[in-house]
Amino acid sequence: MDETMSIRFWGVRGSVATPGEHTLGVGGNTSCVEVRCGEQKFVFDAGTGMRGLGNAWAAEGPVDATLILSHLHWDHIQGLPFFGPIYMGSTRLQIVGSPAPELGVRDALARQMKPPTFPVHWEDLPSQHLYRSVRHGQVISVGDGVELRAARLNHPGGGVTAYRLTWRGRSVVYATDTEHYECVDPVLRDLAEGTDLLIYDSQYTPEEYRGDAGPPKVGWGHSTWEAGVQLAAAADVKRYALFHHDPSRSDEGVAALEKLAQARFTESFAAREGLVVELEPEAGDGERRAA
Repeated sequence: MDETMSIRFWGVRGSVATPGEHTLGVGGNTSCVEVRCGEQKFVFDAGTGMRGLGNAWAAEGPVDATLILSHLHWDHIQGLPFFGPIYMGSTRLQIVGSPAPELGVRDALARQMKPPTFPVHWEDLPSQHLYRSVRHGQVISVGDGVELRAARLNHPGGGVTAYRLTWRGRSVVYATDTEHYECVDPVLRDLAEGTDLLIYDSQYTPEEYRGDAGPPKVGWGHSTWEAGVQLAAAADVKRYALFHHDPSRSDEGVAALEKLAQARFTESFAAREGLVVELEPEAGDGERRAA
């Protein structure tokens, strides 16, 4: 039996998809991260990267998977209507998330699939859906031996949730769309303590965040690579992935931030579409570039 936890990045941009010659290396799709625990399939967020993921999963056969939503802003759900398996009756999709105060997860997903913005109603999909709500501090089982722990984040316009997914002693923390504080966020430090991989919102540079050039980003609900490094060190994580890249950031710009982060925390890397991180049940973790 395959006991590897495998994480693949299908979408790594924040706010809006940015295809083009300057983003080919990193990728222009919005947030979507696949996690496989052996044969069990999970995905964090349903940004535009979910289209490619759906094509890959459909080619393997019937889909039985869990979608874990950080929140319901459009760049994190807009790929779901183009996720091919939801149009197949054999697909089973468990959907986990924290409902916004004014709208539940199901209703939010259904709202974006209504005329005049989309021709297919959510209610008409032949796939099977199971909805599960989570709250801050809750730990739930989402698969065979797979635990999911939830924690609240700092982001405007509705609740945002970070998650720690654990299986066979390995773990990954997905913490995007959060704004750091003057100190390391104690909630995130606790959630990420000792994790194998921290995927963290690193949209801005400290200079951009302060507004040294252009408008300040304070209060916009995103963080910096510098805050990511501080969190990674404080929580003693094994690896830190810079994620939710600014849509205006070129491939060269992302690479420059990656180098800055690595100078402070060696096991830092920029998330790129197609990049796979494999976590073995024993020593010998490794990274490889997907074919």
